[in-house]
Amino acid sequence: MSEHAIRATASVPLATDAGAPARAMSRTALARILAGLIILGVWEAVVRAFAPAYVAKPSGVIAALPQVLVDPAFLTATGVTLGAVAEGLVIAIVFGTVLGLAIGRSLIAERMLRHYVNGFYAVPMVVVLPLLSLWFGYTGAARLATIVFAAIFVIIINVADGARAVPRDYLEVARAFRSGRARMLFEIVLPAATPYFLAGLRLASGRALIGAVVAEFFTAIGGLGYYILFNSRTFHHNEAFVGVLVLAAFGVGFELLLNASTRRLLPWYRRDEKAD
Repeated sequence: MSEHAIRATASVPLATDAGAPARAMSRTALARILAGLIILGVWEAVVRAFAPAYVAKPSGVIAALPQVLVDPAFLTATGVTLGAVAEGLVIAIVFGTVLGLAIGRSLIAERMLRHYVNGFYAVPMVVVLPLLSLWFGYTGAARLATIVFAAIFVIIINVADGARAVPRDYLEVARAFRSGRARMLFEIVLPAATPYFLAGLRLASGRALIGAVVAEFFTAIGGLGYYILFNSRTFHHNEAFVGVLVLAAFGVGFELLLNASTRRLLPWYRRDEKAD
């Protein structure tokens, strides 16, 4: 082969396989499904071989799933718990954002509140729950207080970090155009702190759900946590595990909803992020 032919061959670009990403995603999904089936198979075999008959196993959970999902007691308990979580999250978001902005943009507020916020964030909610039960009684108010306590501090910390991380150039340009403090707060600080707020909201939603279930365990008030506890103590483990699956499904669903909302409403945030 002549030198000219070699150079011509080398100059031809290599063809790219357009279907390679799709095949890679298919292999990943297949591997996940296969791993899940293996886990379920091992779980089923171990329970059938070594555990009592009332212990939850995949076949029993699947059999109990249709009956539990249409049970009025289960639907009522789920609605009560999710309603309390939503209410507590709204309270935590409002007050947590305000306090986070104050700590992030005010040196005095940071010196006054920062260590208290970090300290309360490190306190397990199980330790605080008995005190909340004494203050609010064995009622839904104790559950709501637990949810707020579980969720608010992570929002405060993340919003404060985001407000503190606003690029100085943005603020200097705003001052050069004589922008007021309120306008700088709503048009510069809040948008710049949005990624931090979203990270805090992801953590707060999970902590709020855990707080609601723990409060229902401890105070024995109506809700999905008490439904799981009651069925576990009456040896209906398959029904109890359906409640656990519903909690996990709502957690995953909220994460997917938050990601979809972020991509639609905040297209500038993580532009290179692609859906899994």
